[in-house]
Amino acid sequence: MANVTKDKLNRVYEAYRNGKISRRHFIKYLGLAGASIGLMGSPFAGAVREAWAAKSIRFDGWGGVVSEAFREHAFKPFTTATGIEVIDGEFGDMNSYLTRVKASYPPGGEFNIAHLSAVYDYARYAELGFASVLDEGKIPNLKNVMPAMIKPLRDITKGTLSAVPYDLGQTGIAYNTKYISKEKAQKLGVALLWDKELKGKLGSWSGDFRTNMWYAALYTGQEPNNMQDLDAVWTALREQRDLLKKYWASGAELMSLLANEEIYATVAWSGRVAALQQEGHPIGYLSPKGTYSWMEYLFVLKGTDMDVAQQLLNFMLEPAAAIAVAEGQNYPPSLDPTKVELSEKIKKMPAFDPTGKLDGYLFAVPSYWNASQVEWTEKWDRIMAGS
Repeated sequence: MANVTKDKLNRVYEAYRNGKISRRHFIKYLGLAGASIGLMGSPFAGAVREAWAAKSIRFDGWGGVVSEAFREHAFKPFTTATGIEVIDGEFGDMNSYLTRVKASYPPGGEFNIAHLSAVYDYARYAELGFASVLDEGKIPNLKNVMPAMIKPLRDITKGTLSAVPYDLGQTGIAYNTKYISKEKAQKLGVALLWDKELKGKLGSWSGDFRTNMWYAALYTGQEPNNMQDLDAVWTALREQRDLLKKYWASGAELMSLLANEEIYATVAWSGRVAALQQEGHPIGYLSPKGTYSWMEYLFVLKGTDMDVAQQLLNFMLEPAAAIAVAEGQNYPPSLDPTKVELSEKIKKMPAFDPTGKLDGYLFAVPSYWNASQVEWTEKWDRIMAGS
């Protein structure tokens, strides 16, 4: 092994990281080379530990086409390149997932990274003590993320980051163009969700009190982040409940209800609407003034192996991976379009902003919504149940 040098080891390590040689080959090489060049005392000690350790990381997401996009365009290539397995979990809504995280032992337990939605959940996890602190120097691709998406997170955790922004979306209004004309949808706007002519053919999302209160606020002429007449909001939601066929619980169920024409109009995630349109279904998308906009991010829970997590985050922010995932799940990526050339498919997606500044996007204010979360969640649950 006299010819083994750290320069040669560097080339072999890079080949391993890029997937050009197998993990087994790399481990064998390290075993032969380590003693001859004093490897364990070198900067490659971490590489040796990484290579010998059988590592995995858990990632929980929204399921359906979103999780499929992550699996195909991020997780499988990452495992091929690093040998690190990504254990892929799913959840239906934020509250049920948080309950599972709290119940794990220690708190957070086996949960590592979650594809969370909306800044208020970032604040909620941070306040509960689940926040980690990312070493941003180990995520160089973070430089390509829109500053407008990073700043809200950094403000909450006082300058540090516990997550990286990953995609951008809206909860707008989907409608079946066979039964509802574009002209009618645009004329009614938010009122389409309360159209008595559509009784029994309307839907809404059961998993989030905010979304329902948001549109009830718009329907009653109020600012969603500063509602002054809550009684009007609750009254509107009771009226709407009597018009609905069903409260859907997941993105997959949303798509099924629209595709099978069980419902004609509903609040809907912009990416799921894009997927239905690409499949040929006659689904229109309405984005009235005040449409609920949100970001999604990859949150790393406290106690996670940060080296592995940061490797995965950086890999997922590689333009090739981020663009492929965005096209797969139909949500624009967090990549700044003024820094990274994005595809034509992405440029046509709802919620895409060619400027990267997100001016005019209306997001939920975390402090406002989190302050009354328990009270409003209980009230919303009672309304859904018929009271």
